[in-house]
Parts: sequence; C-alpha cells; structure tokens
Amino acid sequence: MIFGKLWRALQAQINKVANIFWTADPIAQMQYEYDLSVEQLKEGRQGLEQYRALVERVSRQVATNQTHVSNLEAKIRAYLQSGDRETASRFALELQKAKQDLAENENQLKMHEQAYDNNVMKIKHASAKLAEVRNKIKKYDAELKMSRAEAELSQIVQGLKLDVTTDFGQIEEVIQDKIGLNRAKARVAADLSGEGIADIQKEQAMEAAMADQALREFEIQMGLITPETAQVSESPKELGPATKAKETAG
Repeated sequence: MIFGKLWRALQAQINKVANIFWTADPIAQMQYEYDLSVEQLKEGRQGLEQYRALVERVSRQVATNQTHVSNLEAKIRAYLQSGDRETASRFALELQKAKQDLAENENQLKMHEQAYDNNVMKIKHASAKLAEVRNKIKKYDAELKMSRAEAELSQIVQGLKLDVTTDFGQIEEVIQDKIGLNRAKARVAADLSGEGIADIQKEQAMEAAMADQALREFEIQMGLITPETAQVSESPKELGPATKAKETAG
C-alpha cells in the first residue's frame, strides 16, 4: 500500500518534470520528433529496398519456372509426335510439378508485389506528412518568435508611458527640473546684466553737464563770451533734480 503510493507520487513528479521539458521549447520538441520520424523513414526505405530485392528474386524464379514449363511442353509435344509416349509421360509428370511450382511462385510474387506497393504508398504518404510537419515547424517557429517579439514590444510600449509613477515618468520629471533650472540661471544672468545701468547713465549725464559748465566758465574767464551771453545761449536741459532745484532757487 505504502510502496504503491510512493510509486505513484514518484511517477507524478517524473511526469511533472517531463511536462516542464516538454513545454519549455515546443519547437525543439517538434524538431526532435521530426528527426526521429526521418530516421525511422530512412530505416523503412532501407527495409523496402531489401524487400524489393526479395520481390525481384521471386520474379526471376517465376520467369525460370515459366521457361521450364515451356520447355517441358515442347518436349512432350516432340515425343508425342515421335510416338514415344513413355518418355512423354515422364515429362508430363515433371510438367505437373513444374506448373505447381510456377503457381506457388506466381502467388508469392503477387503477394510480395502487393505488399511492396502498399509499403511504397505508406512511405510516400509518410514522406508527404513529414514535409508538412517540416513546413509547420518553420511556420510555428516564425510565428512563435513573432508573437514573443510582439509580447515583449507591448510590454516595452506599456512601460514607456510617461507617467510620474513609472521610471520613465520620473526620469522625464528630473529632466524637466534640470531644464527649468538652466533656464532660471539664464534668466537671472540676463536680469543681473542690466543692474546699475540707470545709475551709470545718470552719472555719465552729470559728468557731461559738469564738463560743459567748466568749459563755459573757462570761456568767460578768457573773455570769449560774457556771463549774459552764456546765460542766454544755455539750452534748457534737464540735468536731474539737483539742477532743477538750483535753477528754481535762482
């Protein structure tokens, strides 16, 4: 009882392992079965060739029997025509035995020919089936590879969804952050490049006004112009709040 259970359990495990290997690579399994069938077919062809040699030997025996029967019939007719019935009777008895042998060999030849034709038909049919199996193996191998590639491609495409919950989405978010940081640095640099421009321009305008005033004072001192002329010809330029306040006080 116990040994029976252990044996059945062992058989179940062996069957499980066999199924794993059986389904691991079905194309290789089909190719293996195909190769075995091809080898069996080769052996069958060799056996058929040997069987055909037997048929040819029986066929030659039948031909020999037919020739022997024909010779005996000719001898019997010759002895009968010569009036030698005793000798003719001996050949007649031998003719009966020769005809029996001929009939047996003809039956054997017919049987062997039929068996040979049947085996030829079976081998041809098996060859055609093996050709179909070979084409199916190629077809299934291509379809299996294509379906496997499609399945892997679908998984890759599914994984390429740019969602924040996926690796690609997180990577994209990091890239966008780096792009934003680079743009922010460029904007800050551009904004800082204009810092102090207004003050510099005001300082340059003030220096120009002071230079013009120094020139006028020099011209008055040298007698080139009079203070009244310098006051009239002076253009109403806006030199800033300090200059306006001075003019208003004057």
